Amino acid sequence: MMLKKYLFILLMFFAFPSIAQVDSSRIRISLLTCGSGQEPWETFGHTAIHITDTIGGTDNVYNYGTFNGYDDGFLLKFVRGKLSYYLSYYPYQDFVAEYAVRHRSVREQLLQLSGSEKIQIYNFLINNSKDENKYYQYDFFFDNCATRVRDVFKNALGNQFAYGNVIPSSTLSYRNIINLYFYKVHWQRFGVNLLLGSKIDKNMTNMDIMFLPDYLERSIAKATLKGKPIAHPSQTIVEGSKLGGAGINGPFVLTCFIGLFTVFSMMKRSWKVTRAVLKTFILFTTGVLGCIMLIMWFATDHQGCSNNFNILWALPTNVIAAFMHNKHKSRYALVAICLLITSLILHILKVQELPLLEIGPILLSLLLVFGSIFRKATFQKEER
Repeated sequence: MMLKKYLFILLMFFAFPSIAQVDSSRIRISLLTCGSGQEPWETFGHTAIHITDTIGGTDNVYNYGTFNGYDDGFLLKFVRGKLSYYLSYYPYQDFVAEYAVRHRSVREQLLQLSGSEKIQIYNFLINNSKDENKYYQYDFFFDNCATRVRDVFKNALGNQFAYGNVIPSSTLSYRNIINLYFYKVHWQRFGVNLLLGSKIDKNMTNMDIMFLPDYLERSIAKATLKGKPIAHPSQTIVEGSKLGGAGINGPFVLTCFIGLFTVFSMMKRSWKVTRAVLKTFILFTTGVLGCIMLIMWFATDHQGCSNNFNILWALPTNVIAAFMHNKHKSRYALVAICLLITSLILHILKVQELPLLEIGPILLSLLLVFGSIFRKATFQKEER
């Protein structure tokens, strides 16, 4: 009987090798994906890793999205893109309670891994959470809480791990995708599109799009290790509240008013003073905007703000031109018109896409202002 028993075990070992891979780690690993919230900074959701260790008696969430908001110079560091984020870990119940209070959804994907594979991930996170390793310089597009989690699985599991392909289109850019998330916060979308440069207009890869938690979740759902799927279907842990509608597009309403008022003032010859004030206002405002763009480009570490060709129409020098005498503006106006047209060409070529819906009326106003300046300066020269 004993001989038959051992022969049966041996036969099962070779026939079903997975039976021999008993998971003695007593570790449970899952991916947590949190939904959007009502606040602007909650727009893109969040992601973290949930690890339950029954032997160690711990049930923690590993979160790459933490930072110390009480540091000296916090606001300045945030604006300059020099704010350090770090990997923290704390009880799972605290994490869930935080999102439940804010009425934000939490979804969980349990990962089907062997004991040794779970230990690899666990050890990677433990090492990464040490004081000498846990800090990193946050970048919204290229190094954030989701990309850090994305890289955990790739680094811990090696080349036999592969993410599923979830990118909707090979011509999808960072700007395209974030605008979809900004559907209801028009002012934020408008401001972000003005300050972000051409770097975010490149076509994303499948790895790139996982800077967003939703797409990391979708890719994990299709991920494989040694050719086999690793993720169970997502389970809702916390039901989030439904987000509201888009509402009125405030920036579009404002810029349309400015555009129409500019056209009307140009048609009314008797509005000489109003026209002069409006020209100064438009030039000065776009000049200040251009100066802010330059500061975000050269004085901060925000990679997405580099190579911002919006300054071709929002010329920083407009701040000075706003108060120049007309006779000195003729050549400047001609150059400004050419640069504005260049920015439109770059938009058509998809080098850097413009938020044309909102800035279209502003571009029209600038063309009318520069055209008026050039025509007036030229007319005065002919008279002399």
